[in-house]
Amino acid sequence: MTDKHDDAAAALLIKEVDEDLRQDELNRLWKKHGGLLTAGVVALVLSVAGWQGWKAWDAKQRQAASSRYSETSALVEQGKAGEAAEVLGKLAAEGPKGYRLLADLRRADMAQQAGDFTGAATLYGKIAADSSVDKVYRDMSAIRAAYLILDSGDPAAIEKSVEPLAVESSSWRHSAREILALLALKRGQAPRAAELFAKIAEDAAAPQGLRTRAAEMLAATGQRARS
Repeated sequence: MTDKHDDAAAALLIKEVDEDLRQDELNRLWKKHGGLLTAGVVALVLSVAGWQGWKAWDAKQRQAASSRYSETSALVEQGKAGEAAEVLGKLAAEGPKGYRLLADLRRADMAQQAGDFTGAATLYGKIAADSSVDKVYRDMSAIRAAYLILDSGDPAAIEKSVEPLAVESSSWRHSAREILALLALKRGQAPRAAELFAKIAEDAAAPQGLRTRAAEMLAATGQRARS
């Protein structure tokens, strides 16, 4: 009985001493690093609060941008294209990233509908040159700009802008090849144009309308594609 009692008392004493030692160690660490720990906790709290605040601000900005973008449709329907273009211009300059792109695309489309092909091409060119925009939109914009200024633009500059898109791996190769073929015709390079039109006409992945147009243009050149 005495041995068990002594063992229990010793265990309790060891536990108390151990807790005291740990408390002393914590006190020592707190005195030494307490300021840094407090700063770290405060920084963490501020970081979380800042992130939550930014998310709320970003959501508010996007909601406002969405409202402004929707407003332009109503303005166009009311015949106020000038006011719509002004709203879109501000949105393109100041809005969230996605809405800046949407605004520029809408402005380009409005310019094209109004017959301002040069203005529309300039806006599409701006998108095509913006490395922050996803590649699919940049490539699409390069193609649209090229079509719009095919008759009035610099052939060399147009060729340079679409030639990288004429490769087999490009989703836009069919349109890019058509543009290059039309440029070749303008330069009097009928064999080169025929070769490009043939590639389009024989590509089963090309849209049917584009394949039909390419076949007709191939026949009109009076040339046979090189094998």
